[in-house]
Amino acid sequence: MTEKIGIVGAGIVGLAVARELARTRGAEVTVLDKEDRVGAHQTGHNSGVVHAGIYYPPGSLKAKLCREGVALLKDYCAAHALPYVEVGKLVVASTAAERPRLGALAERARANGVPGISELDGLALREIEPHAVGVGAIHSPHTAICDFPAVARRLAQDVAELGGSVRLAHPVRAIRERPGGVAVLAGQRRLVFDRLVVCGGLNTDAVARMAGSPGDVRIVPFRGDFYALQGAAKDLVRGLIYPVPDPRYPFLGVHLTRQTDGRVLAGPNAVLALAYEGYGSAVRWRNYCNFRQILGWPGTLRLARAHWRTGLKELHGSLVKREFLRATRRYVPALTASDLERTEGGVRAQAVARDGRMVDDFVVDVHGPVVLVRNAPSPAATSSLAIARHIAGIVPAPVR
Repeated sequence: MTEKIGIVGAGIVGLAVARELARTRGAEVTVLDKEDRVGAHQTGHNSGVVHAGIYYPPGSLKAKLCREGVALLKDYCAAHALPYVEVGKLVVASTAAERPRLGALAERARANGVPGISELDGLALREIEPHAVGVGAIHSPHTAICDFPAVARRLAQDVAELGGSVRLAHPVRAIRERPGGVAVLAGQRRLVFDRLVVCGGLNTDAVARMAGSPGDVRIVPFRGDFYALQGAAKDLVRGLIYPVPDPRYPFLGVHLTRQTDGRVLAGPNAVLALAYEGYGSAVRWRNYCNFRQILGWPGTLRLARAHWRTGLKELHGSLVKREFLRATRRYVPALTASDLERTEGGVRAQAVARDGRMVDDFVVDVHGPVVLVRNAPSPAATSSLAIARHIAGIVPAPVR
């Protein structure tokens, strides 16, 4: 009898998992998503960077799956004629105080097996990015960009070709464990699976509660604002220019990223969002149905108390364009206010523990017939094909 597996979430991770289970286990897979298109949330609202593995602690799931994922994604894009361009990345130290952290990052990148890492002084970095300034940088020449929504669409096509289905506009309303498997009410359909894999992203907590496993962490959404460079300003950036990240946070700071379509984005920042899908900065009360859940988690308030100064700074940068501009001008001083035009932002699903600690690594756990992806922020898109292999090894075999 063919194994039946349901996947909640038609983002790049959920679709990659569905493809992997269909391809390697011969499972009949069904992907469920409440939206009318694939990749509607984090997959379709990011900067398109294929991370090389510079930032993640050696031995962590992020480090391992990022490096594996880069290789798999590069081959996948080549096989399907999808954009994948190694534009290279500079991580720039703007002050002498940041130099020690830059060196530590270079050591971490080499420990993770990132190829071609070199350390540059202030003059050498301008050979890579002529309009950038800093006291030093590390250069990752093989860091790439791709079109993650296009990858997600191709993965959905793979699922269909492998005999599976992607059911859009099918919000999951209830989950019930049953002998040998799990029953799911999606839209108006009752579906029965041997196993269910939840890749819910921003909606992870709601689906986990339905499955009877709320867990010890909760998703706290962080909105990231983006600006697009206009006109000749796009020529000021050849590839990717990043700051040295603050080690206290899993966010990378406002950076400049070239896109596969020729655009150049500045951003994102990281502002605590008041709704799981609160993409805009404007106040819209209809988005705040999640407000009590977000603030009701003890970890949210503990996080806010510990980092309120940084939070206010990020909020100020979100509301005041000149502050956002100042962040970009630290690295490309030729930019002006007229060069930046606000564009669509994104929301990061960040798991936060009860004590207020932001969970840094990927987290996947098993609750009976349900596998829950608890935390899969950046570099999840980069790592998606490797995450899929990892999860395929975790999904329990059905009992016959």
